Amino acid sequence: MRPEIKVTSDQPSPGFGTAGEWRVTRIGSRVVYPVTRHPSPVTRSGFTLVEMLVTLALLSLIVLALMTVFNSTQKAFRASLTQTDILESGRLAMGLITSDLEAMTPSSSPVNTNNPPNPPTYWYPPYIGYTGLYKTNNNFNFYAVVANNFTAPPPLIQPLTASSQSRTNVLESFYSLSRQNIGGSPTWVGTGYTVVPVRPSPDTNDIYALYRFYATTNVQAASPASLYNAFISVPLTNSAYWSHLMDGVVDLTVRAYDPNGLEMTNTYEYNYNGSTNTFINPNTLFLTPYLGLAGFYAYSNTVPASVEVELGVLEDTVLQHAEGLPNLPPAYAQTAYLSAHVGQVHLFRQRVMIRNVDLTAYQ
Repeated sequence: MRPEIKVTSDQPSPGFGTAGEWRVTRIGSRVVYPVTRHPSPVTRSGFTLVEMLVTLALLSLIVLALMTVFNSTQKAFRASLTQTDILESGRLAMGLITSDLEAMTPSSSPVNTNNPPNPPTYWYPPYIGYTGLYKTNNNFNFYAVVANNFTAPPPLIQPLTASSQSRTNVLESFYSLSRQNIGGSPTWVGTGYTVVPVRPSPDTNDIYALYRFYATTNVQAASPASLYNAFISVPLTNSAYWSHLMDGVVDLTVRAYDPNGLEMTNTYEYNYNGSTNTFINPNTLFLTPYLGLAGFYAYSNTVPASVEVELGVLEDTVLQHAEGLPNLPPAYAQTAYLSAHVGQVHLFRQRVMIRNVDLTAYQ
């Protein structure tokens, strides 16, 4: 039934100026149309177990990739620090050795005829105490001998990478004499170097330790032979003469050269009055070669025209691991471990020119 609509008009009341209004009024009952609500089905969002596993797998791969990059960065950073440390310590040691050798000066002193130079075939480091094996009271200007200490480990032999050859690391001990003005007085200065593969002291585990010898005496007061005597006899525990420089020196060699650039060995030949003479001894003394190097003594007015120094230094990480291993005969665990790490040995080599060489010693 449709409702009726009545339209009425309100006329303006007298006395008022407002316009009339039209009003629409519904007449009859109001029909209510019911509204039916159809609710939508309930939906809930979330991840399934498969999705969670796939997500965890992807995250794991991402974390592993990041860790690999981080470890590579850390390894490169540590390697750069190791390289910097090795280069710095090696250059400092080479700089000290160079400054000592280039100041070498001939003593021009005669040989002690009552005790002529007759050293042992091999040199025993002074910490063992074999002082009776030396001829003392001689003014040696330069001295270099392969240290053959039979109580120490054998020479470190390291197979070369991608090669059938092996590198034999040689340890030499050497001494040089110089003359300087210290405190306004002319002074003889004796300096020397030696490497101890294994320290005999039980309170330390340093291996391949490099030591420097330093002693002085007044030119007018004493002979420079006293400095050489101290070098071969004073033990390393005497800090007044010896100082510990660094560890990990597995190779230390020196080679002497004449003014013509020829290496001076036990087969040394030099030009004399225009003719070649076989080993005319210019105040030098050579020992039996050992590990390819002959011991060398220079006395009176003879010093080498140049000296080539080679220094091999181990990386710190390899050295620290080796220090925790025993090194007792016959196994020598430290030596066996270091033999497999030739790639961690850094070599320094330099030719040192001797300023005070006396060329008349080679004529």
